[in-house]
Amino acid sequence: MIALIIIGVIVLILIIYVIATYNGLVNFRNRVKDSWADIEVLLKRRNDLIPNLVETVKGYAAHEKSTLDEVVTARNNAVNAKGAEEEMKASGALSAALGNLFAVAESYPDLKANTNFLDLQANLRDTEDKIATSRDMYNTMVLQYKNKLEMFPSNIIASMFKFTPEAFFEAEEADKELPGVKF
Repeated sequence: MIALIIIGVIVLILIIYVIATYNGLVNFRNRVKDSWADIEVLLKRRNDLIPNLVETVKGYAAHEKSTLDEVVTARNNAVNAKGAEEEMKASGALSAALGNLFAVAESYPDLKANTNFLDLQANLRDTEDKIATSRDMYNTMVLQYKNKLEMFPSNIIASMFKFTPEAFFEAEEADKELPGVKF
């Protein structure tokens, strides 16, 4: 009789452990998805600001068509991206294109003094800062989730219920290169 009670207690403890571990994995997976959703909201905000910025710049820098086209193309690619990895790549390309646009804007004193342009530029900078912070948070969540998936004994439960790791938000190779500085 005591042996049955001990076996019952052990089985109950194992069941409680499996449930707790499963729920913990679901919690981590959902936190990763929530972090990605935060990034998507900010990317949408940035994508919504860009047409206004491009129109403002067009009036001052009509002969900078290639830079404007690059921004528009990068924005369209970002809007049409499917899946996290494609969105990550498109976001990096859009950030680079915006950097080029702001560099071009430096050549136009009237544009730099335009209130609408300054407001749009400040909003985009603020949004870019929030995107960077959200990317950091996302990568932290992905790391915690990945650790939970790979560490013993939770890795057993993860493999039983087919939990899969998420991709980190990584910088593009072009973003890792040091910019050239000329005086």
